[in-house]
Amino acid sequence: MADVSATSPPVLRGRHDFPEISGRIGSIVLSGRLPRHFWTAFFVCFLLVLVFLYSITYLIAVGVGAYGIDIPVAWGTMISNFVWWIGIGHAGTLISAVLLLLRQPWRASINRFAEAMTLFAVAMAGLFPILHLGRPWFFYWLLPLPNVHMHWPQWRSPLVWDFAAIATYATVSLLFWYLGLLPDLAVLRDRAQSRPVQLFYGILALGWRGSAFHWARYQTAYFLLAALATPLVVSVHSIVSLDFTFAITPGYHSTIFPPYFVAGALLSGFAMVLTIAIPLRWAFSVEDLITVRHMDNAAKLMIAAGMVVAYGYVSEAFFAWYSGKPYERTMMIERALGPYAQLFWVMLGLNCGVLQLLWFRSIRRTMPLLFAIALAINVGMWIERYIIVVTGPSRDYLPPAWGEQSLTGLDFGILFGSIGTFFALVFLFIRILPAITIFEIEELAEEKGKIR
Repeated sequence: MADVSATSPPVLRGRHDFPEISGRIGSIVLSGRLPRHFWTAFFVCFLLVLVFLYSITYLIAVGVGAYGIDIPVAWGTMISNFVWWIGIGHAGTLISAVLLLLRQPWRASINRFAEAMTLFAVAMAGLFPILHLGRPWFFYWLLPLPNVHMHWPQWRSPLVWDFAAIATYATVSLLFWYLGLLPDLAVLRDRAQSRPVQLFYGILALGWRGSAFHWARYQTAYFLLAALATPLVVSVHSIVSLDFTFAITPGYHSTIFPPYFVAGALLSGFAMVLTIAIPLRWAFSVEDLITVRHMDNAAKLMIAAGMVVAYGYVSEAFFAWYSGKPYERTMMIERALGPYAQLFWVMLGLNCGVLQLLWFRSIRRTMPLLFAIALAINVGMWIERYIIVVTGPSRDYLPPAWGEQSLTGLDFGILFGSIGTFFALVFLFIRILPAITIFEIEELAEEKGKIR
């Protein structure tokens, strides 16, 4: 049999020692020497943050009628953005928790910023159901606080399910991310030169000293949180899909939605991981730590998730025809040939057609092409969420009640503003905290015999 390791690129390139690994990764934070275009890119993202804040302020001042929703399409880009951002966070949970439990060594170089990506994506996602309420200042009604508003929340409302799912997901992800940071925060504390910086990272490190007692308790807690986070990969986006499945709207009422949504979440999530990882490894010259092996494996997981998504597209169309229900058939025909047909075929081209390029090893290992494919799939997955959200209500049971949604400048301002805010948070994270896990890279180097 052929030696697989002979054809697979290594997880780490070159030989390293512990001071060199901690010094290289820690210097990104402590030295302040950042790539030339770092602050330029951050400034562009900050401008989008201002657009985001302005759009939200205008929305609250004027009302939800300011962006492109109408009757019968009362769900629009707000819910599309919500589902898209929740999905993006899933790859971080899979990389950090599931691959840890499966003992996959290649996760070590990309799990830290993938976990941060999860937190920032969930933070973005949590805003949209609140903004969609119409009266967002009453969002606390979603909480089970009977003494505040004299009755328990309406548990049949998907808003309550979303609130519980997002809160659980964010809490577990934050705990898991922060626990993984503790050893690296101690490294930054010990390597910092100024007293304020030492105090800052020392407080965050919670007294970590790297003793055998600390490491034993750390490993137990880390794997326990990983086991708790693993079911969230399936449960959170399944709950989000139930927002649609429990409705009787044509195009929504489908039992395939939970696995279909989870697969789409992993596809968009890994696309965003590559969108961040490829510029990161180039800008900070860490191609020997984040190697082609990581990019290749992430692309393979995108193929697996993408083929499940493609199967979902086929199943959705087949069962709309096989059910014999004229409403479902009409909805699918209108989706392919109606007012949203151009977006529908662009979605299929990006999510199914462009995805097939990843079957070629040479493309998976060519970073500019892989980056372009990741961007294309991110766009395609947002269009998919938008198509799902708007086409069902736009072609309801009575033709006299049919209508379309028209996107407004506010829709685009909120969407691109949220993207800019997300990447601004990623830039700040890279500047303040280690984007690559120091102690896991050291363990991996020792395990693979890469220590000199």
